[in-house]
Amino acid sequence: MTPERLARIKETLNRRQPDLAVVTDEVHKAHNLSAIIRTCDAFAVPKVHAIWPYDNYRTFRGRAQGSQHWVDVETYRTTEDAIGQLQGQGFKVCVANFSERAIDFRDYDFTQPTAIMMGNEKTGVTDIAAEMADEHLTIPMLGMVQSFNVSVAAALLLSEAERQRSIKGMFDQRRIPDEDFERLIFEWSHPLYTRICKSQGWEYPETNEDGDLADPQGFSKKVNESGVKFR
Repeated sequence: MTPERLARIKETLNRRQPDLAVVTDEVHKAHNLSAIIRTCDAFAVPKVHAIWPYDNYRTFRGRAQGSQHWVDVETYRTTEDAIGQLQGQGFKVCVANFSERAIDFRDYDFTQPTAIMMGNEKTGVTDIAAEMADEHLTIPMLGMVQSFNVSVAAALLLSEAERQRSIKGMFDQRRIPDEDFERLIFEWSHPLYTRICKSQGWEYPETNEDGDLADPQGFSKKVNESGVKFR
């Protein structure tokens, strides 16, 4: 762990916005999912909530360019579960949807806790999502085509959210809890050790001020005695 790497990790975590999220409503193309995850990392969104009633949720790692390591993905079997949980946590769920109640996305206040919901590539958001959502947002279009690619639409919405939050100074100080900050520093700094600890149900080992293990020999001994294989 170099000092520069540790400093970059801390700087990135200091800008993360815990009250800004993206929800994908059965977005099924892996390259779109990967692009959305990459965009979330770029705009300081810590988590994607993916509604995926099928098995084998995955993204193309090459398309995501490693961003799946920096953005958490939580999956749900139903739209009701996802929206209900987010609304219960105080989020306003906003669907990107052309409807009579929709407003220009630039007129929405993205500085409030917001979960931006993107619909399926072919059919858009489901009826239940449109009904349960707190707000409908549209992106004005001036050409012949009537819709953006879902990952492009997500990028436009998040860019506006970033603009509004920057004006309000919401990136100027750390907003994620101390416990999450310390946990993510370890997980981002030591992905292999993280996998080992999670597989064995162990607590993460202590680290020093440089981000390295405080007792690397002791941890290695623990791993060797457990029979865990390094990969």
